[in-house]
Amino acid sequence: MTRPITAGVDGSPESAAAAAWAAREAVRRELPLRLVHVGTPVPEVPALAADESALARWAHDLLARTGRETEERHPGLTVTTELLAGDEAPDALVAAARDAELLALGSRGQGPLLGFLLGSVGQQVIARAERPVVLVRSDDRASAEAAGREVVVGQEGDPLDSAAALDVAFRTAAARGAGVLAVRAWSLPPVFAYSPASLELLDESGGMEPYERKALGEALAPWRERFPEVPVTEHVEIGSAGQVLLSVAPRAQLLVVGRRARRTAVGARIGSVAHAVLHHAPCPVAVVPHA
Repeated sequence: MTRPITAGVDGSPESAAAAAWAAREAVRRELPLRLVHVGTPVPEVPALAADESALARWAHDLLARTGRETEERHPGLTVTTELLAGDEAPDALVAAARDAELLALGSRGQGPLLGFLLGSVGQQVIARAERPVVLVRSDDRASAEAAGREVVVGQEGDPLDSAAALDVAFRTAAARGAGVLAVRAWSLPPVFAYSPASLELLDESGGMEPYERKALGEALAPWRERFPEVPVTEHVEIGSAGQVLLSVAPRAQLLVVGRRARRTAVGARIGSVAHAVLHHAPCPVAVVPHA
């Protein structure tokens, strides 16, 4: 099954940037593009909220215009549009992401995407989506993806935990002819966390930082073999993962982070690392769920 690149559009500059980003990514990967809209009124046209037929016309016109402009910019790209049913925007967008290679959303927008960084629809989609979600800011431009910038990916913990994020990073880099900057942050554990076994491992590695470098290299090995054409730079630094990733974000054309796909007693969460980079990264951010 061929999964499309999917983008949510709502008439805002942010969603327009997300649709443009998604179209370029679809062209690179030779995948179709799907543009979707949730039938939610926009603040600029409050009268639409009380007129379902007017709202439907506005939404269909928005999708048709966006689809037509995208096809004109990218001849040969297969573009489909769909007005998503349902009163709950998060549910509709999560469902749309399920069948997508990835879902692109604007970082701030009107209507359903307004203020996702503050905990509304977009944050719910990120926390619940089963596929990668890419957040694109309104000032994103094709020039921001110029040669020399890398796809930055955070690698932490067990290699299996970061496999999904590494897969997205390497596939994206391969499609763009770019390199990957793999980042692993580490911190000194409390004294009581040391065990004889862990001390032996650290001793064999020559200390904490060499141990972390070795762990990063081992996690990257399968991806280096699978994507030999992708240049890889390894970056190991002491500090919180969010801070270390943000320190290298200015050199990124895309920043990829993982998110554990689990629900807690207080519901789904996006995780502290994703939360940090979504608030402060100057580039598009891909949040990738993993088990």
